[in-house]
Amino acid sequence: MRPYHKVLIIECGEPLVEIPLEQFAVESPHPYERLGAPYGEVSPYFLRKSVVDSLIAAQNYLQQIRPNWQIQIFDAYRPVQVQQFMVSYAFSQALEIRGLSEAELSQNQMQEIWEEVYKIWAEPSLDEKTPPPHSTGAAVDVTLVDDKGKILDMGSPIDEMSERSHPLYFANATDLQEQQYHAHRQLLCHVMEKAGFKRNPREWWHFSIGDQMWAWLNNEANPDQSFHARYGRLA
Repeated sequence: MRPYHKVLIIECGEPLVEIPLEQFAVESPHPYERLGAPYGEVSPYFLRKSVVDSLIAAQNYLQQIRPNWQIQIFDAYRPVQVQQFMVSYAFSQALEIRGLSEAELSQNQMQEIWEEVYKIWAEPSLDEKTPPPHSTGAAVDVTLVDDKGKILDMGSPIDEMSERSHPLYFANATDLQEQQYHAHRQLLCHVMEKAGFKRNPREWWHFSIGDQMWAWLNNEANPDQSFHARYGRLA
């Protein structure tokens, strides 16, 4: 269990709706669909209705600061079966990077690699009390695109399993390029949080609103209040 799994979920029943992709930058085809992730009849570019409204607000805030810049949506709604597919894919990628095969792994090596995977990926839980954030329709992975249509360099790609994924990894950098990475991350965080989102403490690209992680982060910042999650698992 993660710390945020202790947060109570009181499902509000808000529908999952399609993100108006014409208002955002988007990668096509979807990166996980390209890998063969089993979305079935559901598009990955869906979120709860209020979450879509907040994402549009974040885009508007961004364009007030940086005219013609856009939020690029990397991933949004993710059924549990897709979460399972991507966790398995991340594990196989970790093996490939290490030049190992699963058959030759020791128990300690197996545990070490799974621990690395789960630093980035939520477990594909079917327990209604511990849903993966993306399976609630309340989490979205995003980055920024400038007025020339160029994706900003954030210092590490989305989903990278390394310390560089931590949002504040470059916070104390002295190198000018690395300071720019930090500035880009902070700009993204600023517009998303202004719209009500909270950033995953482990991932510069992951933001959510209304799920367990969002409620837990609000409770950590406001110990005199008691937030609960309003979105649970959809599939």
